[in-house]
Amino acid sequence: MAFQLRRTTFAVGIVLLVSLASVPAQGPDPLVGTWKLNVAASNYDPGPAPKSSTRIVEDWGGGVFSSTASGVSALGNPAWSSVVFRYDGKDYPYAASTNPGTSPTLTTLAYKRVDANTIEVTVKVAGKVVQTQTTSISKDGKTYTTKTKGVNTQGKPVNNVTVSDRQ
Repeated sequence: MAFQLRRTTFAVGIVLLVSLASVPAQGPDPLVGTWKLNVAASNYDPGPAPKSSTRIVEDWGGGVFSSTASGVSALGNPAWSSVVFRYDGKDYPYAASTNPGTSPTLTTLAYKRVDANTIEVTVKVAGKVVQTQTTSISKDGKTYTTKTKGVNTQGKPVNNVTVSDRQ
């Protein structure tokens, strides 16, 4: 009887160990942190590229995140953007500065996590999809690359690849 109990306890222990090993670790979101745009490593089609940009992504808890950016536009004007979001595919208001004399740009962003290091964002203006962005965070967590496809506010094709470095 004691032998049977030890064998059963051992088997249950092995099953628990295997099941725990198959559950992915829930660590901090790899996008959270401060990121500086690497203008030299990025490609803006059409250009021109901004002169600088720094993005801060914060985890507010409960699945809520904040992303704010500030920098200098291609024309030398101050630039900023801000959004509070969840990875649920729903539209969230996006606020951004615009160059003088232009209409407001992107109005909503919808975030969806593809996997631990990949995020898809759908960009809409007045409810119409105008761009899709795919952000991939490097395995070492030191860079992220965003590929943007769609149209700009003038309706011209956009095919940007931006690279940002963790600060």
